[in-house]
Amino acid sequence: MPEKSALSGESDGDSGWLSDPRLVIARRDVASLSREKTIVLALLIQLFVAAFSSFLVVGLTSLYSPGSVSAGEIVIGVSGEHGDALVEAALEQDDVRTVTYSDEASVRQAYRDGDLHAAMIARDSDGRIAVEVIAPQESIQTTLIVDKARTLLETVERNERNARSASLDRSTVPLPEEIQASPYFGFTYTVLIPLLLFLPPFISGSVAVDALTEEIERGTLELLRVAPVSLVDIVDGKAIGMVAIAPLQALLWVVLLGLNGIEAANVVPLLVLVTAFATIVVVLGLTLGIVAGRRRQAQLLYSVLVLLGFGTLVFLPEHPATTVAKLAVDSATTVTFLHVAGYVLVAVVAFLVARWLTARADPETV
Repeated sequence: MPEKSALSGESDGDSGWLSDPRLVIARRDVASLSREKTIVLALLIQLFVAAFSSFLVVGLTSLYSPGSVSAGEIVIGVSGEHGDALVEAALEQDDVRTVTYSDEASVRQAYRDGDLHAAMIARDSDGRIAVEVIAPQESIQTTLIVDKARTLLETVERNERNARSASLDRSTVPLPEEIQASPYFGFTYTVLIPLLLFLPPFISGSVAVDALTEEIERGTLELLRVAPVSLVDIVDGKAIGMVAIAPLQALLWVVLLGLNGIEAANVVPLLVLVTAFATIVVVLGLTLGIVAGRRRQAQLLYSVLVLLGFGTLVFLPEHPATTVAKLAVDSATTVTFLHVAGYVLVAVVAFLVARWLTARADPETV
């Protein structure tokens, strides 16, 4: 009988790149993910969202933009000196009907009697329109009512600026053009797709922390080194496995979104971006695992640093979520592709620095 390898359980006669210790470690770690119930649940939730995105996007968009969902007519009582401006603006808004009252007491009483969803009293205040809005504080319809009222007031402001611009003695900031964009389109490409593409790298980093710190805490790390493999090889193997599953998940989500009628352009650059982010966070997680040596401390540091790092990216010309959205809708610019190249460069540098630090931490190489 051929002697079994202490690392992979394969015979010594096996040869080729598949028997590389790093790939054996990577396959073992990926296979062990099925025993991590939290990770499996997170993957299943993402799978469900991607597989049924065309159905779920309607409900999710109602949270992202409550006014995009038709929920019946909203009746708003109007009173005051500038009530006509509110009535005129309401004519430009769907699902909103105004009822004019002669005085404030009448509109307040109608609201208390339940005849109105909301009430607006438009008074004159030193040449300006001051609007008092009365809306329910605790109601299932509160969010929708407030959203409709805010849109109504924005329309009044736009109309007044257009009407008064000719009589002003100085130029004003030009009004932005009104864009009739679908909230479903905006939600899908600025929220849903970035969320599905960034979750796999962050999960991979978290799993990498657990994979290494559990080896250290259980003492199995020393058993792996009996193979013999160096600490650098072990870290390489764990990194390969955790980094590889992120773009595979992302590709699956993109395919499932496509089957639901949500097409994403520039799939290859998107997968490159996901791979770069996965490399960065996995390398960070493994480095923290080596430094901390304990799962709890390493996971805490990983979570804090990832949140801080991702938050500071807002100072870039393009936030990563914006880069994903522009790639997905095929509106990427040169700056967008430069950002992708920058993330790849950072990933390569991070990987090389992590290998150097790991080699220094290995007592057998010192």
